[in-house]
Amino acid sequence: MITVLFSGDAAKRPLYDPALREAAEKAGLAMQLHLDPEAVQPEEVDYLVYDGNGPVQDFAPYTGLRAVLNLWAGVEAVMRCNPRPDLPVARMIEPGLTEGMRDYVIGHVLRHHLDIDQYIGADPITEWELTFPPLSRNRTVGILGLGALGADCGAHLAHLGFQVLGWARSQKEIPEVTCFSGANGLSELISRAEILVLLLPHTEETARLLNAERIAALPEGACIVNAGRGALIDHEALLEALNRGHIRHATMDVFDVEPLPADHPYWAHPRVTVTPHIASVTRPETASEAIVANILRDQSGEPMLGIVRRTLGY
Repeated sequence: MITVLFSGDAAKRPLYDPALREAAEKAGLAMQLHLDPEAVQPEEVDYLVYDGNGPVQDFAPYTGLRAVLNLWAGVEAVMRCNPRPDLPVARMIEPGLTEGMRDYVIGHVLRHHLDIDQYIGADPITEWELTFPPLSRNRTVGILGLGALGADCGAHLAHLGFQVLGWARSQKEIPEVTCFSGANGLSELISRAEILVLLLPHTEETARLLNAERIAALPEGACIVNAGRGALIDHEALLEALNRGHIRHATMDVFDVEPLPADHPYWAHPRVTVTPHIASVTRPETASEAIVANILRDQSGEPMLGIVRRTLGY
């Protein structure tokens, strides 16, 4: 019998309680589940399911932990909780997370590709002009970040016919996606991406990666979809590029400060769409199945999925 502590906020407990128990029962995992840190001695906990908004924000008392299983794909919050050097920390990888990101990215890429905004909320069109967008095969989409989410989005955009370019820290191979790495590869992708999708994690290397110089290097009239991290972008440089029309539109789902302050210029900017960090949300049913599967892997001596590489920050 293993002991699992779910450290989530109060609103998530009634959702994850049945989902985790059902997933464990289906998988044949003998599990004692606790939803309140006060109900169990810290040293008795084998696996801690971590939520950045939950009550446990310091792992030091949990001396018996075999692993921390993060509910989020991003790991900035969990790494601030003092995990000991040898403690495995697993980021969330689950089908619902991947599918949700895919829907968000494809939806906004198609929106910008078709320039649908010019018709939504616009004045009535009394005279029709013969204008039309290019076919998807004539549109280049760039994706920065080719992890589980970026690779999936890239493959599906390529299936829709787009010319898809992808960039990652190390060289990747994805069917129908032209992959780049390194500084030269980043410059090449930036220079060609008519629609740029950001799906990178926040690390020292990626902070303000999309700076003024790289924004200026994007093709005239390019669009940006940021579903990665707010810190990836120099926001003042982006606003300047939006104001002068070099960037046609920016869809922003993540920000330096969340919720986005009411006085932030993005809210009122006609070329910016703000969404409230909804691009991809962890879903209790599929996430619980992924958590239980990872615990079973550890119990059987197999490597767990999504282990954070401390030196890389993700």
